[in-house]
Amino acid sequence: MYGQPQAYAQPVQPDPLYAAASDLLGLPPGAQPARMPGIPGGSQYSGNSAQSSNSSTLAVPSAGLPLPRAPSPGLQRGPTTGGATGLQRSTTSASSITTLNTRKTKAIDLNQPPFTREYIEQYRARIKVDPDPEAHFQFAKYLIEAAKKVGAHAPDQKAVLRYRTGLISEALKVIKKLATSADPLPDAQFFLATCYGTGMLGLQIDHEKSYQFYVAAAKLRHPAASYRVAVCNELGAGTKRDLSRAVAFYRQAASLGDTPAMYKLGMVLLTPSLGQKKDEKEAVKWLRRAAEQADEENPHGLHELGLLHETGECSIVPKDEACARELFTRGGNLGYTKSCLKLGACYEYGALTCPVDPKRSIAWYTRAAEKNDPEAELALSGWYLTGCESVLKQSDHEAYLWARRAANKGLPKAEYAVGYYAEVGIGIKPDIEFAKKWYLRAAAQGHQRSKERLTQLKMASSKRLGLTRPTRQQAKDECVIM
Repeated sequence: MYGQPQAYAQPVQPDPLYAAASDLLGLPPGAQPARMPGIPGGSQYSGNSAQSSNSSTLAVPSAGLPLPRAPSPGLQRGPTTGGATGLQRSTTSASSITTLNTRKTKAIDLNQPPFTREYIEQYRARIKVDPDPEAHFQFAKYLIEAAKKVGAHAPDQKAVLRYRTGLISEALKVIKKLATSADPLPDAQFFLATCYGTGMLGLQIDHEKSYQFYVAAAKLRHPAASYRVAVCNELGAGTKRDLSRAVAFYRQAASLGDTPAMYKLGMVLLTPSLGQKKDEKEAVKWLRRAAEQADEENPHGLHELGLLHETGECSIVPKDEACARELFTRGGNLGYTKSCLKLGACYEYGALTCPVDPKRSIAWYTRAAEKNDPEAELALSGWYLTGCESVLKQSDHEAYLWARRAANKGLPKAEYAVGYYAEVGIGIKPDIEFAKKWYLRAAAQGHQRSKERLTQLKMASSKRLGLTRPTRQQAKDECVIM
């Protein structure tokens, strides 16, 4: 019998403020910012019909499917008679209380059920007598999760693999039955569409089948499926490209409460795009509704509204810097990278009613850098270059490493900064050829200052032009602001 796997310790999050990713250069190890937890606007399927994925992808595979809902409270262990399973619906009458099994058992947290063979068998027996399709769908999702964890420490892993494969097959059979029955379950149709779109559960990727199931669920007014149908029609995935149909399903999904659809529809009408006429009034209406429902997976509406209040370019949104700051802060608190970057700049330069506050600026830049944003990494390079008394110790080494991280992502300003650091010897030994390499990379992307510097170096016949080491502020102005 397979035991429940032991919990793994969560990795300690490094502090990127005082150590950059030195492993990039083969230098002494330092802290490495964590990778982004997800695609903006993307979401893992959780059984909630209001969830959806980013519009740029057809279907996003789930990294971890939800655990099953609590079994029906009417399911109790009763006396076994004949070939009965011993699991049946009990009554709550006083006369039946005395027949309940009073054997003491350890309580099970139904929010985190065990993944053991014994519990799977018990769960399967309960489901056989439960007519609720939703309960069967939750059971199928539990089997998928169990297939990842059951028997993790069993000695015979070949037997475990066979057992896990059987669980996946059983789950897929249940989901297909629910999705294709005379009275289909929209959540099951959406889930099966996602499987066909991403190759989950061993299914061969088939965008046409995926689209068909999305459409079937959308006809039953499933919000996330309606959004996916819109995406498929916009991109031409699994069907021919049809922008008018895409907009129609974005409207349906938004009206059903799908947050990404609200944001998408707002931007379509604001930009405008997808063959629509500009309609600022309706666009702002949908962006505000998206902002009201913003969460960690869908913070985009907050940021866009903040930009409208910051610029005042929209005729029906007044310019209000304090309001913009509040919206950016809400977005930043949800971990939205663009909002974190914006707040870092606001507290660095005292914009949008923010006071100049180096500590807050560095903190917001760090949150964005933890998600591998190159602009934030370059901004941290600038802070390390100058340092800040009682907040951040000056370090040429860290300034170079943060600029190098950003440059490795192809940010032209950062490529120029690395070249400049290499030319004058900031955080690295002076190396004119190495500097030229990075100037060339930035120039290839149209960076004007890099082109000018390469011309100057060529005129000097590849000899140094007698540059003296700049002050910290001069170096920051040269590399970061430009």
